Amino acid sequence: MGATPDTATPANGTVVTRFAPSPTGFLHIGGARTALFNWLFARHHGGKFLLRIEDTDRKRSTEPAIEAILDGMRWLGLDWDDDAVFQFARQERHVEVAQALLASGNAYKCYAAPEELAALREEQRAAGKPIRYDGRWRDRDPAEAPEGAPFVVRLKAPREGATTIDDRVQGSVTVNNAEIDDFVLLRADGTPTYMLAVVVDDNDMGVTHVIRGDDHFNNAFRQLPIIRAMGWSEPVYAHVPLIHGADGAKLSKRHGALGVDAYRDEMGYLPEAVSNYLLRLGWGHGDEEIISRDRAVELFDLSGVGKSPSRFDFKKLENLNGHYMREADDARLAELARSFLGFQPDEMQMALFEKAVPVLKVRASNLIELAGGATFLFRSRPLELDERAAALLEGDARAILTHVHAALEALGGWDAETLESTVRDVAETQGVKLGAVAQPLRAALTGRKTSPGIFDVLTLLGREESLARIADQMAGPAA
Repeated sequence: MGATPDTATPANGTVVTRFAPSPTGFLHIGGARTALFNWLFARHHGGKFLLRIEDTDRKRSTEPAIEAILDGMRWLGLDWDDDAVFQFARQERHVEVAQALLASGNAYKCYAAPEELAALREEQRAAGKPIRYDGRWRDRDPAEAPEGAPFVVRLKAPREGATTIDDRVQGSVTVNNAEIDDFVLLRADGTPTYMLAVVVDDNDMGVTHVIRGDDHFNNAFRQLPIIRAMGWSEPVYAHVPLIHGADGAKLSKRHGALGVDAYRDEMGYLPEAVSNYLLRLGWGHGDEEIISRDRAVELFDLSGVGKSPSRFDFKKLENLNGHYMREADDARLAELARSFLGFQPDEMQMALFEKAVPVLKVRASNLIELAGGATFLFRSRPLELDERAAALLEGDARAILTHVHAALEALGGWDAETLESTVRDVAETQGVKLGAVAQPLRAALTGRKTSPGIFDVLTLLGREESLARIADQMAGPAA
């Protein structure tokens, strides 16, 4: 059973997609991919991408969570058309539709008490039957209910026949209508349920394509009866498989089920890398791995979405981020990595950091590593050597440093080419390999065993600072 081929624009001429997060926390990485797929599909077809905040859970919906979602979308470059729609503000409209369904006989009042329904569920569970409402008030006269008794409004779902959805990802799927229960549209306090609100909002917003996680696939079969009862246009459905961890298990925090803010603020990834990675997480176009945003808009269609869950792989994301680090503008990288330096750099320090970025970024796979690679630039003298660096200054190393210091001090210029020639001359004169000079020099200049190229280090530190750091280590550690 293959997925139904992608379609062009709908009858009204405009593709409209939507992303509808619940603001109960950050923008989850899975939600970010859903938003990206909706954005790309709309942009590919020259349509509209809308944002709806499903804030009907008033206890858990917070302003900071709403802002975190909006911030995450802005960071990923997922701009939305028109103003964001807030679902809670549309309650009157949702109730209006429920009343219309009541008036047309497509919904009814159910007076079953909570205790009564709990007993029903227990009976069904004990008998091994599906847990669903049995329709006991479906055809009863409301006059049979006690006066003033509370009630909910339920959809009168079709019981005969079957419903088929030609899903653009999952293919053609059929469910017997007998499996769809008469679910609640309005609660006893008169507030609308999620199932009703989603359908009404999608219709009123003109959504033509509902692209969402396949954990909502069953909801589509429950929502279609509302759409059909109201005589509304049916959207095209595309239910995207969820993201799993690298081990195939459901995505959790240990796999990377975090907010996109964590990828930015805690792991130091670039938005273009995260976006590219999410695009390739369940969608593909031949062997292309590095796909720019413009190229993604050009290529994206639903037929490229796979039917199997994709696996989140941090190593692939890291490699992709490294690529985008090397391609990124140096000034931009320096500014983005500023917060990872561990201190507030002044203007001169930032200028030095930016100057160092071209040699640092080739060794960094994220902004944390970029900032970490720059720490030697800002260290105070005398440098405290780590254990591996101290080991490089044992034996004849300090004597070699003395020769290097003298040769460098005699130089008139301080460019990489002259520095390399001078250090090589010292190695040749001392009858040792270049590494026997470069490694002690690296330890003296950075306090570490690893660093950017030693001639880049000398250039970045400059003449005065380099000679001073070498001199500090020539005599050995203080007694």
